[in-house]
Amino acid sequence: MKISSKHQSIERKNSDICTVTEYPIDDDTINLAVIKITGRYPDTGYAINQKCKELVYVQHGSGKVVVNGKEFLINAGDVVLIEAGEKFFWDGDMILFISCSPAFTIEQHHIVD
Repeated sequence: MKISSKHQSIERKNSDICTVTEYPIDDDTINLAVIKITGRYPDTGYAINQKCKELVYVQHGSGKVVVNGKEFLINAGDVVLIEAGEKFFWDGDMILFISCSPAFTIEQHHIVD
């Protein structure tokens, strides 16, 4: 068993509208972060994860996710699975719980047109 306490969390800003709180668990196969979105992320283009897929639970708020050019409206309580290699962006006012497998690394995350 592993536990990551709140005081161990790491907060970073991906942009002015995207704040990430990561919970390090020391496991290469899975991890978790809480993301606060207040607008569009990324600001332009799409994000893409080369290696990990994201299982996303919309904990609070609403908005949309656009995946491979297709728009989906999302609300609190919804779940989204984004596969590795899919291009996506978020737009709205939301708090997202995101679990990635394998564990997310910033090196495999890219912004593309």
